[in-house]
Amino acid sequence: MFPRLVVASTAALLLVIFALVSSCRAATSGGGPSAVLLPASKDDATQQYVTMFRQRTPLAPVKAVLDLGNAMLWVDCEAGYVSSSYARVPCGSKECRLANSPSCATTCNGAPSPACLNDTCGGFPENTVTRVSTGGNIITDVLSLPTTFRPSPGPVATAPAFVFTCGATFLTEGLAAGATGMVSLSRARFALPTQLASTFRFSRKFALCLPPASAGGGVIFGDAPYVFQPGVDLSKSLIYTPLLVNPVSTAGVSTKGDKSNEYFIGLTGIKVNGRAVPLNTALLAINKKGVGGTKLSTVAPYTVLETSIHKAVTDAFAAETASIPRAPAVAPFKLCYDGSKVGSTRVGPAVPTIELVLQSQSTSWVVFGANSMVATKGGALCLGVVDGGDAPVTSVVIGGHMMEDNLLEFDLEKSQLGFSSTLLFRQTNCNNFRLG
Repeated sequence: MFPRLVVASTAALLLVIFALVSSCRAATSGGGPSAVLLPASKDDATQQYVTMFRQRTPLAPVKAVLDLGNAMLWVDCEAGYVSSSYARVPCGSKECRLANSPSCATTCNGAPSPACLNDTCGGFPENTVTRVSTGGNIITDVLSLPTTFRPSPGPVATAPAFVFTCGATFLTEGLAAGATGMVSLSRARFALPTQLASTFRFSRKFALCLPPASAGGGVIFGDAPYVFQPGVDLSKSLIYTPLLVNPVSTAGVSTKGDKSNEYFIGLTGIKVNGRAVPLNTALLAINKKGVGGTKLSTVAPYTVLETSIHKAVTDAFAAETASIPRAPAVAPFKLCYDGSKVGSTRVGPAVPTIELVLQSQSTSWVVFGANSMVATKGGALCLGVVDGGDAPVTSVVIGGHMMEDNLLEFDLEKSQLGFSSTLLFRQTNCNNFRLG
């Protein structure tokens, strides 16, 4: 058996499930699908983004939390995992070497099961919400995903030997209710984007559209137009910025020399209402120790800023909104307003824009009120950025709320991120994301 490793603890996040895909198996033309997908929804209780897929033989629905980090998909194999098609990944095998596994299971004396296998490659699944890791067997099993999204789920594509890690039941603590694992969307070799591209022979890229509460969104892997009802095609109108590689792993468990599997972008500045915010720009670069920079995270509910950056941004925002009556701070936010005194627009509350300036002044991710402000139960509207302390590993973490109703394309082959800014300007949203 593997040891239980408690790595650290972070803020929790939330999500609920939006749609269950068809269980029927249908052949796809041309020898394979050009794209497959996962539905996505937001769990109100935890603010995590969750999905549903089918796995095992016979196929069974699995609910899991979406994660832009982690090395590979992990699911709980201790509680109720029943399948006739699972198989171990042997120690020393090609798959084990590609997984860069430092361990091998050799001392399990119980009845054979996915969680109890000998001569099996070992992994270290991590709950990136609670920052808890453990050891688990790397195995394969059937995985099925739909190939159409709107107007209804359609034919499914099946990977007969999808590689993933078995997690322990305790590892699901802190996840959305009913979630039994986490789906890895990282750049790692056995995360979904690369493994699905290798299995179905389509492009190594995916598009992410995160929904706000009470709505749906999705993740599309492969080659497909990004069409939103009513007929809005964003495939040719995205703005692109390079995806950067942190030379040092940011995972809870790693070995020396590992690079990060997470997605970093080159933030060079921030503007509020078109005015540059004075920042220590050295914090925006990733140093040789892997400290600094800007990454995207689906498990951080709100954008997290290093203390000096947080103060500079909130001070600048407060100066541009001096005419709006303030409200007492609502944790974890520092800057809040009387929501009844804030106007409304098609793109959310009528507040100044925040621009994330990327590789040049002409390449900015513009954030409007729907993605910068958070409504609280007491009626206050708060600027949705959180103080991350004065010595975080990563200076800026763009959280889920800032990405909602934005289309993001992660192209691993070209190592670039395409982004749309808010879809609300185009009179559509992630609930209208469709394929086929």
